[in-house]
Amino acid sequence: MRLSPVHITNFKVDGGAMFGVVPKLLWNKKYPSDENNLINLALRSLLVDNGENVILIDNGYGDKQSEKFFSHVYLNGGDGLEGGLRKAGCGLEDVTDVVLTHLHADHCGGGVKKAEEGKGYEMVFPNAKYWVSRQQWDWAVNPNPREADSFLEENLLPMMGHGKLHMVEKPGKLFEGFDVRIVNGHTPGQLIPVIAYKGTKLVFAADLIPTVAHIPLLWNMSYDLDQLTTIEEKRNILEESLSNNYILFFEHDIHTECCTLKDTPKGIREDRLMKFSDI
Repeated sequence: MRLSPVHITNFKVDGGAMFGVVPKLLWNKKYPSDENNLINLALRSLLVDNGENVILIDNGYGDKQSEKFFSHVYLNGGDGLEGGLRKAGCGLEDVTDVVLTHLHADHCGGGVKKAEEGKGYEMVFPNAKYWVSRQQWDWAVNPNPREADSFLEENLLPMMGHGKLHMVEKPGKLFEGFDVRIVNGHTPGQLIPVIAYKGTKLVFAADLIPTVAHIPLLWNMSYDLDQLTTIEEKRNILEESLSNNYILFFEHDIHTECCTLKDTPKGIREDRLMKFSDI
């Protein structure tokens, strides 16, 4: 099993939105904001090569949206999607499977691009199957007012139109050494990949636990549709990870790629903070 982080870019969001009801006096100590209350987050994917499949988990915003759209997300840094894959020794044609944790624009927009000739869209990974949970797909193509700005039809419909869309119907094994869990607090049907690696497992925490600062059970995003469900889902994955010495991999933490966990009087917290290369 060969794993390679792909640091696509960074982006900025309101710190209050990322930490919900947690007072700024507390979250700003862990994730300092700028003068506009913005915090800088990573867009970090993970490339998984199990010897049979070359799997990319999530693929960032892409570049097909308008200048006005990108003026609100402040993209900065990173290697780009194609550049990050190239650093990992992988071309776009080499990817056999794209696993989308969910269909918010910052997680799936990079899988579809404008057609080079004429109108319409084409797939960034021409040889890949695109995997998403059926629950998330059904939810995304009938957008609700809360998430409508994150579910963009130009990111979604081409996957189906080009015959690349494949549904995950239930949790469990998706590929050799690669399982998925399904969680619903952030958005219905979010996939959490759990990958066998070096005698343990690596949990791609996605938007269930977007940064190290979100490990405490009550430190959650205002973007989560069901906060109480998020709390229970976090509790379950944190307790399992602590009991089995799993490693958490963070998609959005600009400071920390991975961590282990420890039990404390205040609950489960981060232990060893690591770059992926430290594993």
